[in-house]
Amino acid sequence: MEYTRPDWDTYFVAIAMMAATRSTCLRRQVGAVITRDRQIVSTGYNGAPPRVAHCLEMTCAREFLGVPSGERQEMCRGSHAESNAIAQAARMGIVTDGTTLYCTHEPCSLCTKVILTAGIVRVVYVRGYPDKLAAELREESGVKFECFPAGKAGAALKKMLHSCMLFEE
Repeated sequence: MEYTRPDWDTYFVAIAMMAATRSTCLRRQVGAVITRDRQIVSTGYNGAPPRVAHCLEMTCAREFLGVPSGERQEMCRGSHAESNAIAQAARMGIVTDGTTLYCTHEPCSLCTKVILTAGIVRVVYVRGYPDKLAAELREESGVKFECFPAGKAGAALKKMLHSCMLFEE
């Protein structure tokens, strides 16, 4: 297999996919990476706050009650990957103004509001998420939200792991 370096978007999307593997959500594993000038400044995944039990340790209230995906988010013990990456940056004293966020999933309306408030100027995501309000906020804000091809992301991650001899076919 011939080795080729991935472009920057592919590289950071693949890292967001790896961050998603730390998720404690039973429904959806999401990862996020915040970068500035091609350097990672923060990462995040969806899960409960530090020192709080998560759904892998107990049960998911939304799953138990049959709450559909995208509804009643206030019932969830966890925070979304994008919000966690922004909070982690804030905790470490890192300014997010002018950064790019890479995420495995399109941000919901709550995360979109946090992203816009944090001054992030570009968002690259892989999988869509149906949220009409989020789409309206993105359109109005003028911030770039770009969908990265899912097939390219998965293939790139597999190729990177294979080239590092961490993945066997």
